[in-house]
Amino acid sequence: MPSAVNDAESSVRLEGVTRVVDGETYLSQIDLSFAPGSFNVLLGRTRAGKTSLLRVMAGLDKPDRGRVFARGQDVTRRNVRERAVAMVYQAFINYPSLTVYENIASPLRLRRDLAASELDRRVRDAAELLGLTTLLGRLPAELSGGQQQRTALARALVKDAELILLDEPLANLDYKLRAELRVQLRAMFAERGATVVYATAEPDEALLLGSHSVVVLDEGRVLQVGPALEQYHRPNSERVAQLWSDPALNRIDLEIGADGAGRVHSAAESTHTRALNMLPAGHYRIGVRADRLRLHAQSEADLCLRTRVLVDEVTGSTTLLHVEYGTTPLIAQVPGIHRRTLGSELALFVAPQHVFVFLPDGRPALPAIVAHASH
Repeated sequence: MPSAVNDAESSVRLEGVTRVVDGETYLSQIDLSFAPGSFNVLLGRTRAGKTSLLRVMAGLDKPDRGRVFARGQDVTRRNVRERAVAMVYQAFINYPSLTVYENIASPLRLRRDLAASELDRRVRDAAELLGLTTLLGRLPAELSGGQQQRTALARALVKDAELILLDEPLANLDYKLRAELRVQLRAMFAERGATVVYATAEPDEALLLGSHSVVVLDEGRVLQVGPALEQYHRPNSERVAQLWSDPALNRIDLEIGADGAGRVHSAAESTHTRALNMLPAGHYRIGVRADRLRLHAQSEADLCLRTRVLVDEVTGSTTLLHVEYGTTPLIAQVPGIHRRTLGSELALFVAPQHVFVFLPDGRPALPAIVAHASH
């Protein structure tokens, strides 16, 4: 399984990590490495294994098989207090009887060698960075959800840990606050030189934060590792393409007969269209992201899908058009507000280079020329 970085240069390395709980496999043969000072993203849906992997890396749980290394040392059996690690959860976890100041200071209180003036400086620096300076005297119950999560993040920052693990830390915040903190997060942790692993279920968040290193997890297994855009445009399987798609990836079964029946057609044949028509006879599945479907052709090479409207759903500045292509349900996400009559016919268009084609086992059926969309 590919790693996020060369093992010799890794800050954290997992080797064959497997964890089974009550007969259910949470993690299966995980081999990963993360570079010192890197910002890494774990992308996966609920129960993909993200939290389990973070807990093993933190030392909160032990793997049933495999080993965890930190700076080349085997730390598999060391507990969390013996590791230079900080973890922030999705839920707002703060000490309810302590002020914001004392919550942030709590990991520093465990250190015997830290002068009171230095502790105070670190707490106030972290509070200022996260906009908590005026709230230091309050209790968690007096804070908003966003302020509570900022407090938890400040506690992780102030610890100066070598490894910072963030388990969907923005999931419970409102949209505006999530957007603000996403912009700040990378800069916050980059200044400290820590290795950061950030778990999310949202493809958009992974695209924003995972420019260099994203690990796609599904059912406890690593499916693909690499830069966000590379995976988004060139997924190594149908499942990875699905996990990078929100709304869900549109999937259409395609059977090409020995006589060529079932091949795709466009008004003007392009290199991409020719590549699609080079497919040998067999069963395939076409994948098209919802935002790649358009109401009007943008070139003569565009493929046309003639559909029937099921429902239109206006979501702010875009419209989700739920349609039926034959008996296959599809979703088109188009800019603007577009009302359509239930049952009416609707032609949708997609450029061939935005079409994924997969074999029955989920592997890509075509070279990158088709699966690669222009940036």
